[in-house]
Amino acid sequence: MNDLTRREFGKLSLGTFLLGAAANWSGLSLAANPTGEKLHGLSAFGELKYGPDVTRFDYVNADAPKGGVFNFSVPNWAYNQNPQTFDTLNTFTLRNNAPPRVELTYDALMARALDEPTTIYGRLAESVEISDDRNAYTFVLREGPRFHDGSPVTAADVAFSYDIFKEKGHPQLQVELTHLEAAEMVDERTVTLRFNGNQSARTILTVALMPIISKAFFEANDFEDTGLDPVLGSGPYKVGRLSQGVFIEYDRVEDYWGKDLFFAQGTSNFDTIRIEFFRARQAAFEAFKKGDITWREEFTSKTWAQEYNFPAIEDGRAVQREFPGEKIARFQAWAVNTRRDKFADPRTVQGINHCFDFEWTRENLFYGSYERGQSFFSNSEFIAKGKPQGAELDLLQS
Repeated sequence: MNDLTRREFGKLSLGTFLLGAAANWSGLSLAANPTGEKLHGLSAFGELKYGPDVTRFDYVNADAPKGGVFNFSVPNWAYNQNPQTFDTLNTFTLRNNAPPRVELTYDALMARALDEPTTIYGRLAESVEISDDRNAYTFVLREGPRFHDGSPVTAADVAFSYDIFKEKGHPQLQVELTHLEAAEMVDERTVTLRFNGNQSARTILTVALMPIISKAFFEANDFEDTGLDPVLGSGPYKVGRLSQGVFIEYDRVEDYWGKDLFFAQGTSNFDTIRIEFFRARQAAFEAFKKGDITWREEFTSKTWAQEYNFPAIEDGRAVQREFPGEKIARFQAWAVNTRRDKFADPRTVQGINHCFDFEWTRENLFYGSYERGQSFFSNSEFIAKGKPQGAELDLLQS
């Protein structure tokens, strides 16, 4: 099932910085990217949509107003983050629970384009060069990136980040770095990530989105400390007020180093992003109905169909809306392990699929919500259409 919908109670847009571990681009190839050239972005398929002179992403409103407080409870998270409570601000280790959206306080080498399923562009890095054997990626940092304490972001910080993540980081970080052989500082602004040749074609698309942390900060602080002191970052937000397990606020960095660059245009519009924590889903819903929470993403079709009839909806203070168009579609599904002999015959998998009456389930259990996905690439240009022919047929028959 794809086209999960989003709900809104408010008018301003929120720019979200996505961590690399959330990406799922397995099976893609980077052969379209030339070697031995300084590139402003990487794409798994074909040409980049945006050129080196890009001023903003097409999907943002560069003139969106700045200000206000965006107050919500979080339905999802990354690494060791917990939407129900938190007891640390360190999201990079397996211990304890960090608050969601702390990733907004960090920057990465590259930024994901939300209107291209498989493309990333330079963020901290102004360029990346691929070695002839495609096992090494050399990044040149921009002039000007700095941490929130004013110290510059250097190649030493980049190399340190990957080294410490590989050695002591959360398993989601370590897995992606399994085949990273070395993170080498070439000079103050240049760093090379060298892989052993066993990495997948998609590895760099995830690794380049990992947050960069301060080497100096962790020379003075234990990387595995799970206290409530903020970890130094360089992102568009920094940790503000908080009450453990109750709420946390992220304040927009007024002098953010990258605020005039293309990836920041039209994003990070709220002065403060405040996250409220609830142990029970119903309690969070009641807070939304009262207006204490200003945005909610609904995952329960019964609730969406039958319970959005409270006064704020009826008088227009709350807006109930579906957003079906996702370039990178999410879906819910059962996965059959075809590596097992009993599932190796495609007819067996097809038989299992026929046992699931989606249409009946949709109408009787899901209140008419959801569409049946026909591809892993739903809502993208990569979805297969019609009978294979031409180069596509040749590839399938090879």
